[in-house]
This record gives sequence, C-alpha cells and structure tokens, in this order.
Amino acid sequence: MAYRRSALMEERLAGNRERILHAARVLIAEGGYRNAPVTAVAAAAGVSTGQIYRHFPSKAELFVEVLNEAVQREMAILRAIAATQASAAERLRSAIATFVRRALAGPALAYAFIAEPVESEVDAERIRGRRLFGEVFRQLLAEGVAAGEFPQQSLDAAAACIVGAFTEALVGPIAPSRGDPQQGEQLVEAICGFCLRAVGAAQASG
Repeated sequence: MAYRRSALMEERLAGNRERILHAARVLIAEGGYRNAPVTAVAAAAGVSTGQIYRHFPSKAELFVEVLNEAVQREMAILRAIAATQASAAERLRSAIATFVRRALAGPALAYAFIAEPVESEVDAERIRGRRLFGEVFRQLLAEGVAAGEFPQQSLDAAAACIVGAFTEALVGPIAPSRGDPQQGEQLVEAICGFCLRAVGAAQASG
C-alpha cells in the first residue's frame, strides 16, 4: 500500500514551509541574501536544516521562492495603480514613484532583489520579475500613445528602458556601502522626471 500523508501532516508541512519563507524574507530584509544562510533561516523558523532542504532542494531555490513572492506583491501594487482612472502619464509617474519609495524604505531587501550578487537561478528570477514589471509599463505606454499623451515609439524598448532606469538609479542609494546618498522625494522626483521625459510625456518635471 502506498504511503499517504494525513491531513494533519500536510498541514504541518505547509506550516513549516510558510515559516521558512517568512524567516528567509525577514533575514534578507535585514541584511540581504548574505544575512540568510540556511542555518540562520532554520533557527529563525524553528525547524531543522533538514526540514528546509525537504521543501527547498537548495538555498538558491529558497531565495527564488522568496523573490517570486516579492515580485507578486510588487506586481499587485503596480497593477492596482495601472487600473486607476488617472491619465497614463499620471499612472506612469505613480507606478515609478511607488516602486522607488518602497525600495528606499526597505533598502536591504530592495538591494537583494535588484543588485546583490546571487546564484544564476536567483538572477534568472530577477530577470523574469523585471519583464513582468515591463509588461505593466508597456500597457501604460500603449494607453498613453493611444490617448496622445506620448509620441509613437517602440513600446517594448521604452518599457524595458523605464524598468532599467529606475532599478539602476536605485543601486547606489540602496547599496550596503551607501554613505549619505541622494534619497527621499528628491530622488523620487529625479527618477520620475527622467522616465517621463524619456517617453515624451508633456509637462514632465523632475
């Protein structure tokens, strides 16, 4: 007879998995991936290292899952902004500003998700996340072009450039070695203004 897990066992395993993910996310938010070795994640989650590898065959796979959850949270926020009734330019500015503010509010987590040296599997997930972000911006650009807010342009290239611009502009300010970088609303406005000018938005400021 094949072994079948009981409902209680399934619930316990699911609970362990969530605790592991939560612990990894907290540790990464405090000090990046280097702050989250498997032993530290296990201790924070209250499980053995063996339990971690039961759910995630490698540390890279654990980090990929943490990153995937973060991408989904950011996508939900960006999609909510994109779904409002504001003009395309206003929504574009709001989406960029929101992402930048959230990154500055949690620099260690943002640096881990944008620029910290990682395994190739994690970097591949980063690239996937940026492409997903780009889809939201592409749609905003398409709506803006259709409404006459932006000039005709390559939507794919413009969306990729926007994501590349605001993520690259954040690397210095959120880096662990940062001293007293330009931060706060001044940086938010500078990034938003650059991106809006780049796509030809009328009356772009910053």
